[in-house]
Amino acid sequence: MTHKTFLGLGSNHGNKEQNLRLALQALTHTGIQVLNVSSIYITEPVDFKNQDWFLNQVISAETSFKPEELLTYALRVEQGLGRQRTIPKGPRSIDIDILLYNHFVIENAGLAIPHPRLHLRRFVLVPLAEIAAEAIHPIFKQPIAALLEKCPDSSQVVMFKQIC
Repeated sequence: MTHKTFLGLGSNHGNKEQNLRLALQALTHTGIQVLNVSSIYITEPVDFKNQDWFLNQVISAETSFKPEELLTYALRVEQGLGRQRTIPKGPRSIDIDILLYNHFVIENAGLAIPHPRLHLRRFVLVPLAEIAAEAIHPIFKQPIAALLEKCPDSSQVVMFKQIC
């Protein structure tokens, strides 16, 4: 059985574009079939401002992984690409977040789906709306495009590279 998921990718350390490309390659795994890839956006840091701007992207995929297995695999990819967790919300070679997984709502110690701040972050909503504007947020019961319109975040999100 497969499940539809959306993953957010971000990088602001090292060769950012290459980090996104390598993460995408690593996520093309036996249990994960990438369906669609957003453009790459250059985005202003949100929580910890004193760092380089990010490149962000969203992918849609089908996976046979359970949510916890997908998280474990994403963390393994991050580690393999040099992710260091020394400064909370600080610079990172790669960050992979599970944004949505089917219409599931999961909240436990290590995993929250949908991503708890998805609706508050333009750097996630803009690329997500590009590839899935009509996807419904399972808690707010609204399409991603509507959440983007109402998003209180005023940080800059600018297209960096269009992906066909």
